[in-house]
Amino acid sequence: MNKKLVAALSGGAALVLALTGCGGESGNKKLDNWAKKICDQMPPQVKRIQDANHQIAGVQTDEDSKKVQETDSAAFQTNVDAYKSLAAVVQNAGAPPVKGGEANQKDAVKALEDLSGSYAELKKRIDALDVNNKSQFGESLKGIAADIGKLGGKSDDALKKLQSGDVGKAMAKHPGCQKTPATPSAK
Repeated sequence: MNKKLVAALSGGAALVLALTGCGGESGNKKLDNWAKKICDQMPPQVKRIQDANHQIAGVQTDEDSKKVQETDSAAFQTNVDAYKSLAAVVQNAGAPPVKGGEANQKDAVKALEDLSGSYAELKKRIDALDVNNKSQFGESLKGIAADIGKLGGKSDDALKKLQSGDVGKAMAKHPGCQKTPATPSAK
């Protein structure tokens, strides 16, 4: 279960980074300004999500069920807030000035809001667990870990669509949207 949970959490971090571009140049000033609006506000939220996911992964081998519950609950709440903030960032930036930009923005906002809602549900589930029944607690954690794994692929397409083509190129020029090479690829 622990390896699955860590892999699922890594997938969630990769999903956030799907908003980042892949390099290249864009000559569209309006698009560059739009990308800057997004990229200047993303790093704190991405860091919050990554830190929360590290906290979750860090307690999965802990024998203290109460500590696992408290840590996971707090981390899930952090993810609720961070994904909600990312949705607001994309919403407030407006549609990227490209063909299909409005639909792509709308899809990305919905995907981020859905992720926020999914983590809110996970928080409710973890908070409701009986920490005194260790076997039931462990089984319930497995179910939660499986659901976290599903979140990684849930909204990936909309985010990839938002940052495709010229939008991705414009975003890649801004430090807040550049991928860090420290994360190894799963490919």
